[in-house]
Amino acid sequence: MSKKIGLFYGTQTGNTESAAEQIRDEFGGDVVTLHAIYEADASTFDEYELLIIGSPTWDIGQLQSDWESFFPELDEIDFNGKLVAYFGDGDQFGYADNFQDAIGILEEKISQKGGKTVGYWPTDGYDFNESRALRNGKFVGLALDNGSQSDLTEERIKTWVAQLKTEFGL
Repeated sequence: MSKKIGLFYGTQTGNTESAAEQIRDEFGGDVVTLHAIYEADASTFDEYELLIIGSPTWDIGQLQSDWESFFPELDEIDFNGKLVAYFGDGDQFGYADNFQDAIGILEEKISQKGGKTVGYWPTDGYDFNESRALRNGKFVGLALDNGSQSDLTEERIKTWVAQLKTEFGL
């Protein structure tokens, strides 16, 4: 019996949804089930031991609106024993002081609720000043910038999913 992955995402312009679909396709088969966070509820998370959380950073270091609405419900979810990977879309040049803050905000909360973070991503190849998504010199997850580095998105996703397959034990 193969493990199933629940991928929960919020999207504002469609970039994060597109990345979610690319991640699902890169895993292959029917391993990943996509859930738009505005359609999910706390009990949906109970169905999975493996989670992928996706959110763009919106405005100045804020959660995307669907995640902002859902954020209080994270307190109702038991993340103990769950492996959680994160990915986000941000603008490293326009918002160099808040790059990828949204996944940092989500990772901090979910870790406090028992989730174990996997899928850390190096900062090499990015140009930004600050981020709430940094832990020990790495991003808490895959950092995408479809505004200025869209040509790197596909390869970054391939590399990250290969890393996750190992970390998820697939």
